Amino acid sequence: MSYSYWQDQTTRSSQSFSHYDMVVIGGGISGLSAAYWLKKEDPSLKIALLEKGEIASGATGRNAGFITCGSVEHFNRLVERWGESRAKEIWMFSETNLELLKSELFAQLSSEDLGELGFEEKGSFSLASTDSEFAELKKTAELMAHQGIEVETLSSTEVEQRVGGVQFSGGIKYIRDASIHPVKLCHLLQNATPIDYFPHHEVSFIEAEGDHRRVRTNKQDFMADVVVLAGNGYLPLLDSFFADKVFPTRGQILAIEPVPSFMEGPCYANFVLDYFRQLPNGVMLIGGFRQLEKVTEVGYSDHTTDVIQQALYEFLQTHIPQLSGKKVTHRWAGIMGFSVDGQPFVGAKADDPQIFYLGGFTAHGLGLAFHSGKCLTDLMFGRTLPEFISGRRF
Repeated sequence: MSYSYWQDQTTRSSQSFSHYDMVVIGGGISGLSAAYWLKKEDPSLKIALLEKGEIASGATGRNAGFITCGSVEHFNRLVERWGESRAKEIWMFSETNLELLKSELFAQLSSEDLGELGFEEKGSFSLASTDSEFAELKKTAELMAHQGIEVETLSSTEVEQRVGGVQFSGGIKYIRDASIHPVKLCHLLQNATPIDYFPHHEVSFIEAEGDHRRVRTNKQDFMADVVVLAGNGYLPLLDSFFADKVFPTRGQILAIEPVPSFMEGPCYANFVLDYFRQLPNGVMLIGGFRQLEKVTEVGYSDHTTDVIQQALYEFLQTHIPQLSGKKVTHRWAGIMGFSVDGQPFVGAKADDPQIFYLGGFTAHGLGLAFHSGKCLTDLMFGRTLPEFISGRRF
């Protein structure tokens, strides 16, 4: 978003700024994670976090709350593209992400607090609607088991018994996946990170000013030694460097009124394109079907569309008998950041080493961003990164 001279809320001068060691742009899971690890590395750092809306008002607060391992593709496709060793490295990166969340943020919480956070470790299921997809899932399970990754194969009958789904050929269960209330997770991170927060500060541009970087927002300017770009799908709006590296992609979700609990855990279907889960309070969420309007499900508008919303509802009516005739209570969309190769990235700009970045989570931000924030801190403080996540690959 741009704003005019007339809308500018400040009278600017060379003295009209606040100075920080670091300014983090983005108040979702990636920006909060980066700030957390940077502050933990050096508690003396003076850090500001800028967010154009409220904390978690972007994709982080609009997803379905899956903390999933792996990436946007089944493990067998990761192997085909990257080889077994790299595919396992990618998978284990996300497993470590969950372990870091647990050790850093959840370990000190009571069971009551964890319940309030909506955190559940029930694994997740990938379900096949056709025999050919089930064959691919079984191949995936074999490859994963060979790499020592916990996975279980289910028949169509077992799918119905354990998640209430019908008209599925079978599926597999990823044992170590989890789920959470994503906005409450962000508030937990915020409370654990003693820095200065500036909601409703939308950045218009960043410019060099001597040895510092000036960050201009709609309310005031900030001067920083280092800037961290953590806008994920919004990165191209901050810097054209990202125009061919991450693409804003809309995802749509709806919520169904509560029903008694019947699902063992969250589910994916249709080659991970569609997903659904029952919340602890009985509400059912379902998202996906972007493939029906793939050409237009891009850009920065978070409106919903009749075609996709109807497909989401019909999927539940067809495959989940417990939801027959139940009422939709919420419909929404969010803007994800799909990277050019499907993997996240962490780096510093080659033409400006005072600007760092992380993003490209490709619909798996909760499963990747906390660990990615640690990697960003590692990079800043001279430690090595996994090659697959390094921004130097571009």
